[in-house]
Amino acid sequence: MTHASQPDDIIRLWPEGPPTKLEGVGPEVEFRGPAGVADGTTMLRNVSEPTLSVFRPTRPNGVGVIVCPGGGWRLLAWEHEGLDVARWLTAHGYTAFLLKYRVRGTPASQADYDAEMMKLFSQVDLTRKGRKAPRIMSDVIPYETIRHAREAAADDGRRAIAIVRERAKQWDIDPAKIGMIGFSAGAFLTVDIAVDPRGAPLAFVAPIYGGETMGRPVPADAPPLFTVMAQDDVLLYRLAEGLYADWTDAERSAEMHIYRRGNHGFGMVKQGAPSDRWIDLFHEWLADQGLA
Repeated sequence: MTHASQPDDIIRLWPEGPPTKLEGVGPEVEFRGPAGVADGTTMLRNVSEPTLSVFRPTRPNGVGVIVCPGGGWRLLAWEHEGLDVARWLTAHGYTAFLLKYRVRGTPASQADYDAEMMKLFSQVDLTRKGRKAPRIMSDVIPYETIRHAREAAADDGRRAIAIVRERAKQWDIDPAKIGMIGFSAGAFLTVDIAVDPRGAPLAFVAPIYGGETMGRPVPADAPPLFTVMAQDDVLLYRLAEGLYADWTDAERSAEMHIYRRGNHGFGMVKQGAPSDRWIDLFHEWLADQGLA
């Protein structure tokens, strides 16, 4: 089954402008990821014009998947958590919608941005492990520093869902079979929508290495949840455990996989580790849900 390397369409989420504005966001910048798991992959920052890129398969299976890359609400890991995921989905019959959601502003100069990120990373406590590991995102970064961007991202996600549902017939999708997969900050986006959808629930959500309920009740009709984490993702792996517990405490369907290693942000990058095969488990889970 073939799949397109370029989107079939790119849709502006808010043609008249978003309902809220994030201050200090300059012109959009495309750059290459620094050394690490996603070394050399394409990243975007200073995103202020949210869009939805449509990728259509040769033989659609009637299921739509909205893909939300991560990036700490400061950037979008556009390639390995976005484009690569969308292409895998279309190769397996899914209609994929890559969400470019709004993020916080960063310096226009790449050198200034790199320096700012180095300073931020130096302030993160990586020594908290085991029982002392963070269990909520505000243990990692103060909530007020990301609140507006996190809320804007969720607004963009809800708007994307509405657009896909409105045009489902055009894209050969069953409107009752639309789900969302998100990575890191994109995972938080998917959970924020799942617990506060402001509309009909999604068919499924797949928050990958991220997401939390923040103590909000899991709705009685919350969608089935699939989550993956690596234990050496020391900042966030306890959050995945909490998310799974919140879903199952509410008697909602959930499946969790925690790999021994894989680090944070592996997405579709191949590291020669068992975590490389997470997307095969996701596909099997979708099939078990009748969504393959």
